[in-house]
Amino acid sequence: MNLDKISIGVIGASAHYGWAKRAHMPALAALPEYELTAICTTSEESAQQSKEFYGAQKAYSDYSAIIADPDIDVIDVCVRAPSHYAIALEALQSGKHVLCEWPLGSSSVQAVELGEIANRQNSQTGVILQSRYAPGFMHVRELLSDGFVGDIVSANMTMFLQGQMRNRTEASAWSAEKSNGAHVLNIHTGHALDVFLWCIDSEFHEVQSLVGVQVPTSTLTDTQRVIEVTSPDNVLLQGRLQNNALASVHIASIPAHGSAFKMEIYGTEGTLVAQSSQMVEMIDPIITGARTDGSRLEVLSPPEHLRFAPAATPEGVAVNVAQMFRRFAECLKTGEDFSPNFQEAASRQILLDRIDKDSLF
Repeated sequence: MNLDKISIGVIGASAHYGWAKRAHMPALAALPEYELTAICTTSEESAQQSKEFYGAQKAYSDYSAIIADPDIDVIDVCVRAPSHYAIALEALQSGKHVLCEWPLGSSSVQAVELGEIANRQNSQTGVILQSRYAPGFMHVRELLSDGFVGDIVSANMTMFLQGQMRNRTEASAWSAEKSNGAHVLNIHTGHALDVFLWCIDSEFHEVQSLVGVQVPTSTLTDTQRVIEVTSPDNVLLQGRLQNNALASVHIASIPAHGSAFKMEIYGTEGTLVAQSSQMVEMIDPIITGARTDGSRLEVLSPPEHLRFAPAATPEGVAVNVAQMFRRFAECLKTGEDFSPNFQEAASRQILLDRIDKDSLF
């Protein structure tokens, strides 16, 4: 592997739409550490379009073919959630290093398997829980580690957005089925809960949960067909963390006018609040805080060292991903373990499965 230019192949990079176009591809374009060797989409025509649009060297319409390419060091999996597991599994078995969108699989069983294989293969892996690389959240973690709030007494996090209650079409009807894994518990709660616990640097010691489908049908806007919805749209948690703090979480997909994301951390010496107008993983939050002897909460801007994405990175959703990909490249060069890796992702999915299984209804 050429550590000066890491060869990467991206699976799921449409030239016209999608998360890769919004976040992964702008991040990679700004990072000199990577060389875009190949693109893979679902048809030869779209693959050629993406190759030309992004300036890749090769185009594939079969993910097995791009994984088998000996010129590629890293596979970036950026497709619909139900396909993450199969593609990541094949990439690992081929000996590639792998970046994969969250969640790794539709269940913790799949995620644990991927984590175990990655460990045996000694492959570097990364799961795209990119909120950990937002300068604001990194600042919260640093402040808490430095004792800004003292001992944490209680913490709360909410996120209310349209999410899966946005208009569905026939093309997106698959997301209504819980087993496909693209729902509020797996995706929205997964992203939010990960950065919440990571910032606090603690895990749940005991937790009670409610996981519900509050809107059990959906009318597809292009055909007016009414379908059953089994994907959870509301998740409530309350419990005690290992650091003895009490915590509550409510993540919900709502019909309209959501208040978006807010995280509050209260301690014996101070208070920290993180807020965002979008989903937690999308943009950098605004951080406010004060010590107990302060008169009011004030904006706490992250120090410059926490913003290490290239200046050429477009503002918005690409920044956190660029920071994450830059750190991944650094770990490939130094041999350090990247975080969050597949083993950490498996632990998160075990928690989500526990939350679902133990739901009070």
